[in-house]
Amino acid sequence: MPPALDLAYLVATVIALPWVLWRKLSGGRPVAAPLDRFLGRTAIGPPAPGSRRIWLHGVSVGEVQLLATVAAELNRQAGAAGLMVECVVSSSTTTGLAVANHRFGPDRTFPCPLDFSWAVGRVLRQVEPNLLVLGELELWPNLLAAAAERGVPVAIVNGRMSPRSFRGFSRVRPLAAAMLGRVRLVLARSPEDAERFTALGAPEVEAVGSLKFDGVGGDRQAEPVRRLRQLAGIGPTTPVFLAGSTQEPEEALAVETFVTLRGRHPALRLILVPRHAERAAALASWLDERLRQPDASGLRWNRRSQLDEQGQPGPPADILLVDVTGELAAWWGVATIAFVGGSLDGVRGGQNMLEPAAYAAAVCFGPHTRNFRNEVARLLAADAARVVTDGVSLTAFVGHCLAEPDFAAAMGERARGVIDANRGGTATTVSHLLRLLPGDSPLPVVGSR
Repeated sequence: MPPALDLAYLVATVIALPWVLWRKLSGGRPVAAPLDRFLGRTAIGPPAPGSRRIWLHGVSVGEVQLLATVAAELNRQAGAAGLMVECVVSSSTTTGLAVANHRFGPDRTFPCPLDFSWAVGRVLRQVEPNLLVLGELELWPNLLAAAAERGVPVAIVNGRMSPRSFRGFSRVRPLAAAMLGRVRLVLARSPEDAERFTALGAPEVEAVGSLKFDGVGGDRQAEPVRRLRQLAGIGPTTPVFLAGSTQEPEEALAVETFVTLRGRHPALRLILVPRHAERAAALASWLDERLRQPDASGLRWNRRSQLDEQGQPGPPADILLVDVTGELAAWWGVATIAFVGGSLDGVRGGQNMLEPAAYAAAVCFGPHTRNFRNEVARLLAADAARVVTDGVSLTAFVGHCLAEPDFAAAMGERARGVIDANRGGTATTVSHLLRLLPGDSPLPVVGSR
């Protein structure tokens, strides 16, 4: 299987090369460390004597942030049990690696190897993990086979198997069963996900709840939130509409909402945080053109990257474009009203609406949120969020929140309540993971839900 699989991967790589070069040369988001990933190169040093090393892998920003929460709990529980653990993290995207560098440090971060047998073998030999933890659903045949050959147990955390993914894996059920058969433990985010993993052949599956509820903050007085608020010149009572993790055309819809409502609510501010910061240049050009139109006369905008340099000269900008990576989690703490992007076009499946919900913002998002199906169901059942379908309904929701602040505040408090009621899955997950580490006596498992 490995030679044939490697050959298939090589053919796919050759076909993809023009696209990889175009991404690099066009100024768009480049493919992360393609040569290092192809060769399996990493600068990770050997584990410390006496420590148990855990390799955490998250494909992009959301998974890396979730795994940072897992790592903190691993250190806490292992320390209490007298164990020394050492977490290293890999990611497959430039944004994921940037966040991992910030959260874990560059000496513990590396690009995940492509699934060539030589690449995954080389990384496993150098990293020397005692446990491999995959975030949500990252199944690669050569990586799983190489881990099994080295006796490295593999676990999936916050396991997500949507109906769509289940249908796809069902079409290649023998391959899916072979891969999942090499996964020691799947810790699923819901009973429905657990049933689908089991149906595809995973030998040990348990539903422990979504870890995303634990991976969000919620403290508006936290230092990163206070710093950003001060940097942007936003007062404690200033109404802020924040559109985050957005894709085209969601930024334009948010700006139209803002322009429509600003006349009735002159204190309103808009913050745009596109999902990919490299789109900021195109958005900046569009903003320059849009704000020259008569209905936007007098409105000012600024880039987040210029705030530090300028020291906030003059009055704060009406619109702030966040053109840096890794700050959205704190920016949500500034929001009064939040729109969560990647949810209007049906392609991307939505982004993390739990982050603004934890800050008790009045949250809305589009109808396409398959990546957060269970989380959305909980929010909607508690009347703690709204679904908007287009620019008209987005403007109507934001306008309602501005006209009736008590309505927005009550919705936000219900959202915070949903978050608090569903925390706890990370502690259960970590206690299961620690049982998979080599040792003489297994640790007790925190009661799962």
